[in-house]
Amino acid sequence: MMTTNELEQSFPSTVTRRRSLPLSLLMWRIAGYLALIGAVLIIGLPVYWTVMAAFKETREIYSLPVTWWPANPTLNNFPAAWQAAPFGRYYLNSFITTFFGAALEVTLALFSAYALAYLRFPRKDLVFLLLLAALMIPVEITIVPNYLTIARLGWINTYQGIIIPGAAIAYGTFLLRQSFLAIPHEILEAARVDGAGHLRILFSVVAPIAQPAIVTMALLSVVSKWNEFLWPLIVTNTTDMRTLPIGVFWLRNSEGFANWGVVMAGSLFLIVPVLIAFLFAQRAIVEGMTAGAVKG
Repeated sequence: MMTTNELEQSFPSTVTRRRSLPLSLLMWRIAGYLALIGAVLIIGLPVYWTVMAAFKETREIYSLPVTWWPANPTLNNFPAAWQAAPFGRYYLNSFITTFFGAALEVTLALFSAYALAYLRFPRKDLVFLLLLAALMIPVEITIVPNYLTIARLGWINTYQGIIIPGAAIAYGTFLLRQSFLAIPHEILEAARVDGAGHLRILFSVVAPIAQPAIVTMALLSVVSKWNEFLWPLIVTNTTDMRTLPIGVFWLRNSEGFANWGVVMAGSLFLIVPVLIAFLFAQRAIVEGMTAGAVKG
């Protein structure tokens, strides 16, 4: 049996490579952790500052050196923010537009993805190509045509005017279609043999199997609708139809230069519901994002 020295003399490059491999893997792992820490700091520091500033007094926010923890925590900013703007109405408008907007978006994506994945119809590939092309079109380009259409229908400053133009999204259809294609065809054939129609197959077979992808798409839609700012700002013109992002914007204009603590408290009114929704759905999000990545 050859000793280590004999192996090094016979295969010097191979032995050296094997010895250096663990060190290189360790360096790559350290680099990965450093990059992850950097990403968390860049993303997390503004959120942390927002939360801490919401519990600070105004003079402490402007004081130097910066304090990363409130010296005298206070809850006065929250009632002050709530009273500075009609946040109750903003919450109601945001819940209505988010719920119905996301429900329509998920429903249309569900049916469209099923049709593109399993149905046969003329120019199917062309329809899918147009769908992919729609992913590359900036949303800002559609604002003027959508506004003119909504104005002709008399939907300015209405819930349907906020919801309908964003009721369909190409990304959701694409995401669900890719998830549906990963479902084994034998399952669908067995359902057809049992006499199931397309609706029964969709809701009893395909949707339960693709549930992680559907939940992921639904949460992405909810976050998008909840945080939407530009379109509700354009299509509404009265305070009682404004949504939360616009309410925080007007709060910043009225209080920002004098009382940033109140503005940060108002920002938390917008952020906290999304964080809660993410915490409950994070497992489904990970499963949905990785669905179909490994096929066996």
